[in-house]
Amino acid sequence: MNNQSTFFNNFGGQLGSIMKKNVPFLILVFLLVLFSFVAPNFMTFGNLRTLIRQVSFSGISAVGLMFVMISGGIDLSIGSQIVFSNVLLAIMMVDWKLQPAVAIPLILLVGTGLGAINGFLCIKLKIHPLIITLGTSAIFKGMGYIINQSRNIMGFPDSFRWFGQGYVWGIPVPVIVMVVVALIGSFILTRTYFGRRVFALGGNEEAARLAGVNINGMKVLLFMICGFISSITTVLLLSRVFAGQTITGQGLEFDCLTAALLGGVSFKGGEGNVFGLMVGIIIIGVLNNAMQLATFPDFSQTVVKGSVLLIAVAFDVYQKNRKAKETVAKVAA
Repeated sequence: MNNQSTFFNNFGGQLGSIMKKNVPFLILVFLLVLFSFVAPNFMTFGNLRTLIRQVSFSGISAVGLMFVMISGGIDLSIGSQIVFSNVLLAIMMVDWKLQPAVAIPLILLVGTGLGAINGFLCIKLKIHPLIITLGTSAIFKGMGYIINQSRNIMGFPDSFRWFGQGYVWGIPVPVIVMVVVALIGSFILTRTYFGRRVFALGGNEEAARLAGVNINGMKVLLFMICGFISSITTVLLLSRVFAGQTITGQGLEFDCLTAALLGGVSFKGGEGNVFGLMVGIIIIGVLNNAMQLATFPDFSQTVVKGSVLLIAVAFDVYQKNRKAKETVAKVAA
């Protein structure tokens, strides 16, 4: 009888541990089942393909944000970076008559430079990245409005359309790019020495410094990676919309941040993985898509998304506190 009781206790503990580790995935499954009844057109092949393409843009930028967050930082300017670089890329191709083969590499350099500015300001001013990137977000967005001059910039080469609207074997190009970026990001974080340094920086910055990690150099480099990846999103979004507009990219950082927290990327740094991030991105995409199909009013959608962000932050804090208590209990034992 005691053996049977021990077996069930161990099984219950293992099951509980598995469920805790896979909470985002369980939430995703629940939402898929729920919205398949709430919105009858939700589970159709055409809508699911549209959903995946919709989330691919924020999914790409979220990978860059994850690098910064795992290191203990945050970047609230990625949406504004896209606003500015989207307009600049449009100007390059329309006003300056540059071909996509020239304009795209240039805008990738610009995005990397915007990320470098964030990193440089963080280490020089010694202010939390949340404040720095909140400020640069306003600057980048304002620069986008200035150079845009209140116009829709159109007239791109037709070949540019493929990046945001094309397919490869029936799969939208942005989805393929998202998968490639996610796989490369996962490999770097889990299989390289650089990735171990990123986690070390977020886990304990002072310990990482004593271990020989160039703290300032790493911070700048991680913001540059975030800016570079967001500039990839810029290219895809401009190709998708096919018009240079200042509304493109606005608010993208909100979805990326919420998805990262839902997917287990800690707000305090030191934790996160690409699989969880992608689950979080799909959760946000499912919410957005299903609420639109169910004709939720725009303000109601905003309330729901804000609530999800707060729940994600609360869940992150809960996980951190639980792990801290478990560590203390093990030490005491």
